[in-house]
Amino acid sequence: MLMYPHIDPIALQLGPLAIHWYGLTYLAAFGLFFFLGTRRLGHEPYRSLAAQGVWSRKDVEDILFLGVLGVIVGGRLGYCLFYKPGYYLTHPLEIFMVWQGGMSFHGGLLGVIASMVWFARSRARPFWQVMDFVAPCVPTGLAAGRVGNFINGELWGRFSSPDLPWGMVFPQSGSMLPRHPSQVYQFLLEGLLLFVILWLYARKERLERRVSAVFLIGYGAMRFIAEYFREPDDFLGLLALNMSMGQWLCVPMIAFGLWLYATAPKRRVA
Repeated sequence: MLMYPHIDPIALQLGPLAIHWYGLTYLAAFGLFFFLGTRRLGHEPYRSLAAQGVWSRKDVEDILFLGVLGVIVGGRLGYCLFYKPGYYLTHPLEIFMVWQGGMSFHGGLLGVIASMVWFARSRARPFWQVMDFVAPCVPTGLAAGRVGNFINGELWGRFSSPDLPWGMVFPQSGSMLPRHPSQVYQFLLEGLLLFVILWLYARKERLERRVSAVFLIGYGAMRFIAEYFREPDDFLGLLALNMSMGQWLCVPMIAFGLWLYATAPKRRVA
């Protein structure tokens, strides 16, 4: 049984300016996306399109900028709508208080999709060509976010067996019983494992939509599994069928991914 190693959430204090580890993990996520995005230009069909001047490094920069906006706006609104709609309906000004915490991956995903719709239309690019480009570059950012969750000592897991070698006590949870370090599980599953699967799959040219489909199916399935080890939000608990909100949000994600994969047009990305 392990004890959570209390980590100061502030990485650096410069007078009144405090730099938090969580903010640094976001910067790491965006930096990793840019690094991988420039390498993604070497994969087909983007390598051929880049040779024709259709895709370039500038596109990666623009996608990153729009993606950051989508993550922040969508993630915050998604949390307010999916997890605490009643509260924020009566406290609308607190929606803008992002420093108080409260971000949703599924909301961030919808925000990114909306920003990529705008990018695709403004550049006259096929939408799924853009989404297939973006998908393999995302999981490392998710992994960075889970590192931030662990440093903050938040989103801890459900109670584990005392015999579990890596069971961890999170005193901030209000209990001294061992729990699953679910942040680490999600780091390994939704972050590293999903990245390896997607990056290897996307290195070869695939049918349009299928890279995006693999992301949706892979993330949805891995998050669904990880939720069985993660403590449900105390203000929600478990919902119908003893499933958490995170699991219910993954169900349409997986279903849509399966539909995308099955209905991919039998032609290469144009």
